Order: sequence, then structure tokens, then C-alpha cells
Amino acid sequence: MSANRSILITGSSSGIGYDAARTLLHRGWRVFATCRKPEDCQRLGAEGLESFPLDLSDDASIEAAFSEVLDRTGGRIDALFNNGAYMQVGALEDVPTDAIRALFEVNLFGCHTLTRLAIPAMRGQGHGRIVQNSSILGFVALAWRGAYTATKYALEGMTDALRLELAGSGVHVSLVQPGPIKTRIRVNSRPHFDKWIDWQNSHLRSFYESQLIPRLFDDEITKDRFELMPEAVTRCVIHALESPRPRTHYPVTVPTIAMRGFKRFLPVRMVDSILRKY
Repeated sequence: MSANRSILITGSSSGIGYDAARTLLHRGWRVFATCRKPEDCQRLGAEGLESFPLDLSDDASIEAAFSEVLDRTGGRIDALFNNGAYMQVGALEDVPTDAIRALFEVNLFGCHTLTRLAIPAMRGQGHGRIVQNSSILGFVALAWRGAYTATKYALEGMTDALRLELAGSGVHVSLVQPGPIKTRIRVNSRPHFDKWIDWQNSHLRSFYESQLIPRLFDDEITKDRFELMPEAVTRCVIHALESPRPRTHYPVTVPTIAMRGFKRFLPVRMVDSILRKY
């Protein structure tokens, strides 16, 4: 069913991107599984995936990786899964603006750059699928994750506009909105927290010491009873890629589905009271 169709995936070294890459390969897709680190690309290559570096914070790297895809396929790209992202944890008053700029470079601007490269090829062939990996935090704000939330809100707005602009082109655009998924995003956020957050001199120091830092660094504390494995996201990605009528939004996990209802039907202050528990 998927023979000869090609897809470029960002952030493929682990978690959602890795599971999607391996699953789509087994479904007959030609998968270009990109990663930021060359050593991760080598590991994926040893597993039978076509993998090469793509750093979403570097326009030259993005352009080189996309050119590599077109060179290998003869100018064709059937799908793009914009998955690569990272999280910056910390109270907004403690997150330096430069940290937010760096976060937007990867989570939004890099995604935009890559998408702009893909659209002309997809328009030229008359078809394509663009799948954006957003988050429950793309429509619900949580404290201490405000910087990351800002990037995902922006991604959702950009994607909704893109969907309208590409109507009738044969290029379909979908958003996947995972809630708690078992990935390394929390672990990978720790170096960014250490780099940017001067919590020892924060007004909120006692909160960092008693709650946020234990939750961030203690894997036993951070377990979520609603957490699903990456396969739950991959199932939605497959539908977005292969269905004749892909959905515009794919909420994943019970919290995501529940919060969509809460946001629609409950007063804002009541929703805030629920969110303050997280």
C-alpha cells in the first residue's frame, strides 16, 4: 500500500520519531529518519533506516538534509513529519529571553523552514502530507512549561493557517496532539534547565527545590498514570499519512481528549483550577 512513498521525519533518534520511522519502514515507506547528532544517524542506519543529520536550529543543515532527500528520490517527497522539538522548563519570569529564542528556533522556525522547502515539491507532484507533532500544550497552558507552550501554540496557529492556504492543492496538513507519552523529552530538557534557569536566585526558589526539580530529575516521581507508549502517536501519524480523508487534528491520550472538552464547555477559571494541579 505504501510502496515507494517517501517521508522525511525530524527528531528520529528516540521516542515518537523513532517509533514512527521504524513502523513506517515496515509498512513499506521509504523513510528518511533525521537526527541532530551524527552518531544517532549511524545507529539508525545500522537498523536499516536512511538517516543523516538535520539540525533544526541551523538553516544550512535543514537545506542540506532536504536536498539529500530530493537527490535520493529524484525530486519526490510524499510526506513530512515535523516531530523534532525540545522542552524548556522553568517559570516564565526565570526563563531568559535568549532561551525562548533558542527554543523557537527549533520548535517553530526550523519546522517552518523545512515545511517551506517541502511545499513546492509537493505542489509540483500534486500531492503530499504534512504532519505536525504538536502537544496538549498546543492548546492548554501549564505553569512552569510556558516557554514550550508558547512554541506549540504558535505551531498550531501556523498549521491552521497553512491548512487553509493549501486547500485544493492536494497537500493535506494535520496536527497530532499528544498528551503524556513515554519519551525522553523530560530527560532531554534537563541540560536546558541547568543552562538557563538561575533557580537559586529566584523568588520561587523554594518551589524549585521542593517540587519542580524533584519532578524533573526523579523518574519515579514523574510517572503519569495516563502515559502511553509512542505507538499511540504512530497510529495517528499512519492515519494522517495513509487515509484518503486525513483528520485535521489527532488528540492522543485521555488528558488531551478531556482537556479539549474542558476548554470548550467549562469557564476559564474552572479550567485554571484544574490545570493548577499539574
